[in-house]
Amino acid sequence: MYKDRLKTLRLEKGLLQKDLANIINISEISYTHYESEYFIMPLKYLIKMCDYFNVSLDYLFKFSDNETYNDMKKEYESKIFSLRFKNFRKENNITQVKLAKVLNTTQSAIANYEKGTNFINTPFLYTVCKKYNISADYLLGRIDTNTLKKRYN
Repeated sequence: MYKDRLKTLRLEKGLLQKDLANIINISEISYTHYESEYFIMPLKYLIKMCDYFNVSLDYLFKFSDNETYNDMKKEYESKIFSLRFKNFRKENNITQVKLAKVLNTTQSAIANYEKGTNFINTPFLYTVCKKYNISADYLLGRIDTNTLKKRYN
């Protein structure tokens, strides 16, 4: 998902895993597990990594070879995510039930993402973006246009 690019970025800067652990305020062992994808890194930490290295989440996820976007914002907006996630689903006639099946979750989980009650987790965001070729940075409100070629199923 992100481990190869994250490790490459770290090594290019000459940083140790403990250096990045300190930057995002977690333990070194947690960072080690995240970088190896033994555990999946929560989005809030991935976004901190993107901001530190000045790269997009799409780049980290290998959805794009462009490291950054000109209009990229540093923060994500949960309200924007909820709205864009719901609009993406509706514009492409994907029901909450169908999307829940794709993500192996419940329809109520999808509804909670769309209401902003819960924030989407990293594997679900990755799966949606990869399957439907939509920018993670766009969904999260970090850029204003979907830079990936639309290909919804």
